[in-house]
Amino acid sequence: MEGRMTHHSNNTTIINSTSCIYTSKSLFPISPTAKSPLNRPSISVKRPSFTFLSRLPSEFGGSPLVRMEDPFTASLSSSITVSPRKNLTTSNHLRHVESMAHLPSGAGRITRLNALILGEALASEEDDLVFPSEDFSSQSHVSSPQKYLEMYQRSVHDPSGFWSDIASEFYWREKWGQQVYHENFDVRKGKIKIEWFKGGMTNICYNCLDRNIESGKGDKTAIYWEGNEPGLDSSMTYNQLLARVCQLANYLKDVGVHKGDAVVIYLPMLMELPIAMLACARIGAIHSVVFAGFSAESLAQRIIDCRPKVVITCNAVRRGSKIIYLKEIVDSALLESAQKGIVTDVCLTYENDSAMKKEMTKWTKGRDIWWQDVILKYPVTCDVEWVDAEDPLFLLYTSGSTGKPKGVLHTTGGYMVYTATTFKYAFDYKPTDIYWCTADCGWITGHSYVTYGPLLNGATVVVFEGAPNYPDVGRCWDIVDKYKVSIFYTAPTLVRSLMREGDEHVSRYSRKSLRVLGSVGEPINPSAWRWFFNVIGDARCPISDTWWQTETGGFMITPLPGAWPQKPGSATFPFFGVQPVIVDEKGVEIEGECSGYLCVKSSWPGAFRTLHGDHERYETTYFSAFPGYYFSGDGCSRDKDGYYWLTGRVDDVINVSGHRIGTAEVESALVSHPQCAEAAVVGVEHEVKGQGIYAFVTLVEGVPYSDDLRKSLVMVVRNQIGAFAAPDKIHWAPGLPKTRSGKIMRRILRKIASRQLDELGDTSTLADPTVVDQLIALADC
Repeated sequence: MEGRMTHHSNNTTIINSTSCIYTSKSLFPISPTAKSPLNRPSISVKRPSFTFLSRLPSEFGGSPLVRMEDPFTASLSSSITVSPRKNLTTSNHLRHVESMAHLPSGAGRITRLNALILGEALASEEDDLVFPSEDFSSQSHVSSPQKYLEMYQRSVHDPSGFWSDIASEFYWREKWGQQVYHENFDVRKGKIKIEWFKGGMTNICYNCLDRNIESGKGDKTAIYWEGNEPGLDSSMTYNQLLARVCQLANYLKDVGVHKGDAVVIYLPMLMELPIAMLACARIGAIHSVVFAGFSAESLAQRIIDCRPKVVITCNAVRRGSKIIYLKEIVDSALLESAQKGIVTDVCLTYENDSAMKKEMTKWTKGRDIWWQDVILKYPVTCDVEWVDAEDPLFLLYTSGSTGKPKGVLHTTGGYMVYTATTFKYAFDYKPTDIYWCTADCGWITGHSYVTYGPLLNGATVVVFEGAPNYPDVGRCWDIVDKYKVSIFYTAPTLVRSLMREGDEHVSRYSRKSLRVLGSVGEPINPSAWRWFFNVIGDARCPISDTWWQTETGGFMITPLPGAWPQKPGSATFPFFGVQPVIVDEKGVEIEGECSGYLCVKSSWPGAFRTLHGDHERYETTYFSAFPGYYFSGDGCSRDKDGYYWLTGRVDDVINVSGHRIGTAEVESALVSHPQCAEAAVVGVEHEVKGQGIYAFVTLVEGVPYSDDLRKSLVMVVRNQIGAFAAPDKIHWAPGLPKTRSGKIMRRILRKIASRQLDELGDTSTLADPTVVDQLIALADC
């Protein structure tokens, strides 16, 4: 899509340099010498009617799309002449990205070739492309594919220059050396090593707070805090936030925390959580945030591994109508770790009096300290500990279902530059935006896109303590209206759960402040994408459907709002500096339209550097499967236009009679059924096929279970994917086992499907543990 879009009174959009005409309801390339359809005799056609082609012209690949059905279209098609085919292939990593400069053609099974302009119409099942409006694009940071390509090409051809220019926008006490980055991605050539801005001295807390205050943002609101109960709220300016951070930082130094020491943070989404993260960063300590939903055993594992000087927690938290006694969990974890030789001397405890009073809290004298009793006594200024760009910033442990958790280690400089940059461009951030990410800081999303990325950009962030459906399912939109949220970033799981409740709980709120939506955590199926777009965003807000991981630190493949058309369900194209490749089982890169294993070649600034205390495991897990590449562990498809489609974890691929079927693909087909609200698919052993497909299905509220509905759901999958992908078992699910952050606990579903009920393991992180009993009770229904 080259050239600038210009609008005409006949509702036609012309893309000048490619001589292509798009209408809001049709999409077809026309040669400059072809007779314009606008000059043809008018024909009366009942709506809805779409102009579409049976085959793309040769300059766009000549791919068959649909059977010709409309005689007017057939006549029009015969009058079109096209120029000779253009070579869209280039060398190395740009070969797929550059194809997006031309007219996208669609992906997968397409019933109509159709385009949609933001704000003009609702996205339907027939809409394959959703274009940004000219007004949105003209004001965005990256306003066209050409601008993106210009920046992307420089980022991969001259990564040193590209990232140095961006890094220079931040404060460095000392600049890095001549070598901007150093890497080895190939285990055959020695130890895996990634370094960015080595020798540069900086501090991420200083860049989040002091730098913004010095630029005049001291009185700007940094955080709006919304409590679990409506009406319980607070806010904090950048000046106030810095003062609170400095007080805690001074206390930590006073109790013996030094540069390089670990601090474990086990807090809910209070303002004290980002305060604690920033305080650690200010003094060069390494924070390890543990999601305040993990069990005592899980917390103890992390304490034993990182050996913290201090554990920071609170006495309790309300999540919806439920009270969670966090201090008791910490007490058990500290006891368990002490029994294994790891003793923590200080447990700093915040009194969260909306959930539990101080006098009701169990206490260990000499170890436990009330936050409110000590922190406010410390000075509101604190000297900055300047650290090397490659000094550790934080540890974040993955929640593997078996074995020792992996302590992902991120360092300071590259992570700082990368999270700030991805936040700015992927959300098209403007200084007037109010930003809300629903993630918990116990996960990487909360690190990169609740705390560091937004604050590095001087943004105003909403931090929400409660549950998104409490006291009712309209809570999210009540918060959006209350704070005039303009950027809303959430998980597909939450989107699907809200879909199940219907549109009324959304439509009664304004949501007019919204301008950009975002999705994170797992592939979002097209039907959920369209609901998110149509209902939440009123068909006017682009969706940044981001793909990335704890290990990557920030977005890797993501739409840039305003830059190019979106395809519902696709993460679209790589971010600056990211070179994704799809390889086959032998590690050979696959060209063009394909499916395979998603890898990345060459490093990016936000990449993790090692696994804490286990570099061998780091190399084995991420770099040994396909030497020369970082292996994401995800499956991926790339369509003929270069758009990337994530298909889920490779270990979520089911091999049915030799057919490799992504669970996300089957789930997407199931939820396209009008009576299916949500689905989760796992593989089970099958004596004939090797593996069978086992689907847990949550129905729309009020829909009864029936054998006819079961058959109907199976037929949807057969029709959309094929008979080989038809589920062997539909298991009715009143709800799915999810963590409080919305992540589906698939290992529990696998155990239920396999009837290994004595191996369910730890269910303490579930938002509603009773769901497991309900699923077991329905196993044979």
